[in-house]
Amino acid sequence: MSGMSDIRSTFLDYFKRNGHEVVSSSPLVPHNDPTLMFTNAGMVQFKNVFTGMEHRPYSRATTAQKCVRAGGKHNDLDNVGYTARHHTFFEMLGNFSFGDYFKEQAITHAWELVTKDFALPKDKLWITVYPTDEEAYNLWKKISGMPDERIVRHEDNLWAMGPVGPCGFCSEIFYDQGEKLFGGPPGSAEEDGDRFLEFWNLVFMQFEQIDEETRVDLPNPSIDTGMGLERMTAILQGVGSNYEIDLFKTLINASVELTGVKAEGERQASHRVIADHLRSSAFLIADGVLPSNEGRGYVLRRIMRRAMRHAELLGAREPIIYRLLPVLVQEMGRAYPELQRAEALISETLKLEETRFRKTLERGLTLLDDASGHLSKGDSLDGETAFKLYDTYGFPLDLTQDALRNRGIGVDLSGFNDAMQRQKAEARAHWAGSGDKATEQIWFELREKFGASEFLGYDTEKAEGVVLALVKDGAAVSKATAGDEIAVIVNQTPFYGESGGQMGDTGMISLDGGRLVITDTQKKNDGLFIHFGHVETGEIAVDEPVVLEVDHKRRGRLRANHSATHLIHEALREILGTHVAQKGSLVAPERLRFDVSHPKPISAEELEQVEDMANEIVLQNAPVTTRLLGVEEAIAEGAMALFGEKYGDEVRVVSMGTATEGEKAGKTYSLELCGGTHVRATGEIGLIRIVGESAVGSGVRRIEALTGIDARHYLNDQDVKMKSLAATLKVGADEVAHRVENLIEERKKLERELADARKTLALGGSGGTAEGPEMIGSFKLIAKILTGVSARDLKGLADTAKKDQTDFVVAFIAVDEEGKASIVVSLSSDLTDRYSAVDLVRLAASEVGGKGGGGRPDMAQAGGPDGDKAEAALAAIRKALEG
Repeated sequence: MSGMSDIRSTFLDYFKRNGHEVVSSSPLVPHNDPTLMFTNAGMVQFKNVFTGMEHRPYSRATTAQKCVRAGGKHNDLDNVGYTARHHTFFEMLGNFSFGDYFKEQAITHAWELVTKDFALPKDKLWITVYPTDEEAYNLWKKISGMPDERIVRHEDNLWAMGPVGPCGFCSEIFYDQGEKLFGGPPGSAEEDGDRFLEFWNLVFMQFEQIDEETRVDLPNPSIDTGMGLERMTAILQGVGSNYEIDLFKTLINASVELTGVKAEGERQASHRVIADHLRSSAFLIADGVLPSNEGRGYVLRRIMRRAMRHAELLGAREPIIYRLLPVLVQEMGRAYPELQRAEALISETLKLEETRFRKTLERGLTLLDDASGHLSKGDSLDGETAFKLYDTYGFPLDLTQDALRNRGIGVDLSGFNDAMQRQKAEARAHWAGSGDKATEQIWFELREKFGASEFLGYDTEKAEGVVLALVKDGAAVSKATAGDEIAVIVNQTPFYGESGGQMGDTGMISLDGGRLVITDTQKKNDGLFIHFGHVETGEIAVDEPVVLEVDHKRRGRLRANHSATHLIHEALREILGTHVAQKGSLVAPERLRFDVSHPKPISAEELEQVEDMANEIVLQNAPVTTRLLGVEEAIAEGAMALFGEKYGDEVRVVSMGTATEGEKAGKTYSLELCGGTHVRATGEIGLIRIVGESAVGSGVRRIEALTGIDARHYLNDQDVKMKSLAATLKVGADEVAHRVENLIEERKKLERELADARKTLALGGSGGTAEGPEMIGSFKLIAKILTGVSARDLKGLADTAKKDQTDFVVAFIAVDEEGKASIVVSLSSDLTDRYSAVDLVRLAASEVGGKGGGGRPDMAQAGGPDGDKAEAALAAIRKALEG
């Protein structure tokens, strides 16, 4: 039982035996809580149950919940690898009671599981309770028989969901790991040491905080507990650090074997970081998060790049993190099948990000060189610049410090930390949550009162129903009259509510004496269909019978576009690889948009192959079939599921077409879990035409396509444009491409000739204020004011002038139409021990009203607003060289 997987099973099995529903982990991205960046506790998926906004068919539950703490308020990132307990990803085991049992049974369960199933020695256990929670104190004495001195009253044992809302006392269980570790018992001056390890927190939710002054009893007290699986595993395996448990031993050993560097001394932390960050990165990607520069994707990128930085410290010069993934999948894939399903995507994402990070390191060093070029030994790089390198370019602070240390330059850490705190404050504000909470409360209440709406739209587009509720301006009303904007809830409906990327249906609701125009249908709170629209004529009231009719033509186009996304998705996986996964979609009546994971642009040839493959299935006119299956059975059959989605026990499986090539030849072409509406046969799609491919984020590509009549109109429009272009070029339509290529080559040739002419003018004396090189002592100087030359061309001209020269100085100034000066100073390498291009360019810049300037000892740039003083700037350079 000492293995981590066994410990997880023991916990869940115990509570299952004791009447608890085993609920699978919710995704790491909370779907119903905009205040959270990531799921960070077991109770998150039950938050609305605790507040009374949602009811479940069970009153007791137990879970093993995936958690991430690496962003926003809960941010453990910087400590990970350097302490025994901090992780970015961890598993929280928990048991929950929703108004069922309370303190006595919660404490009984905890004591029985810990001392019998886990067989922990009773004399090693300590308990804390809130100072005034006499009930918990007495229950612990009664149930455990613990001596008074090991039941400690502690002020920290008070838990709250927020400033207002459910709250209560809590009780924590500690384990004494022995004198080999430093630390004192809870409540002592040395309680922050590692010896006494808190591993289980029992929260007794019995109050509601109304405001700062008012706290009332909850009508149905509840239980929420959380046990850290990694901590309990460390206790049962008798190790002093989470990183010594079986899972991390395996991952760290694999990292050691891959890098050839032992996990000792300073390098131990690097191996720990890699193991921990691999786990969090893999689970986040499996739950639908991809690295980006904002929000959750930005946190993932920081985690990944921190691991990659530590791989760099271990001497890795090629991407290696992705090579550890099979070890993680082997260890955790059985408990979390989503890791197995997403393995190809995770591997490709890790490899791509590490390749990009190595380029970032190179670019960061160049940027750092430019930013610090003006600094001397003993100076410090300002904190804002260091933070910009860190935040914008992903260049770690420790690498900035290392790179500058060789030059005797420090970093303003205070300024860096100030910038970091501002960024964290902005991140917290961004995730503070928004939306009309009052209206959302109504949808919860209506869902609880009436249950889920019955959806009839798979089989019909017209049906009768009864009005259950009307909502106007966020409040329930009994009736609505002509002109009112209204939301309508009925007992059953053929209208599809927006979900899975498919837009909601529109249409009409009619009744005796009234008619409503429905402009949108939404699906909320696990099955409540809400029809939004306005009363066109008459009035409508609660309890009235109505006839609901979907816009048939619009629904038909939605069906075609949704089915087309399935065909395109499978074609992309066949052509590009199984790492391709849906990252979002929009199924509108006039077009479809499909976002997928892929590390690079999809070529025109690949898009043509995708389009041809999808249209081949359209031409089969194959029937589209749907079946209701258990989720595990569906996935075992090969049905594709969306990463990050949590499915019910029963799912709808949509299949279409027969594959004609590859490993799937003769088998079902497309098989997906989907609740949307689809065509009856693929031929109803008519035609699929891909009209766009673009990037929407790092590693995410967007496909845009048209179907049916919209695709035909698009092709007709393209044909008209091609014929018009052919007429303009005076060639046949089949010769347009060749003619355009010739025109482009002619233009490039003219541009090259023009550039050569400008260089000749610049370097040959014509157009400048000085002729050729002049002698300054033993070396040559070209000092010119150039006309007709852009600032961006200056560096190239200077490089050309200096090429293969020795004892050579180039000073060029370009003045634009607004009178602003751009300056470049370049030295041959043999002069850099006597002069600095940075010092010379700053002298020139001061003459034209500029400040600063930067670059390298052999090449520097600057500018200023006073271009009319360019001669004085060149004179300043001459004087410095002559001196």
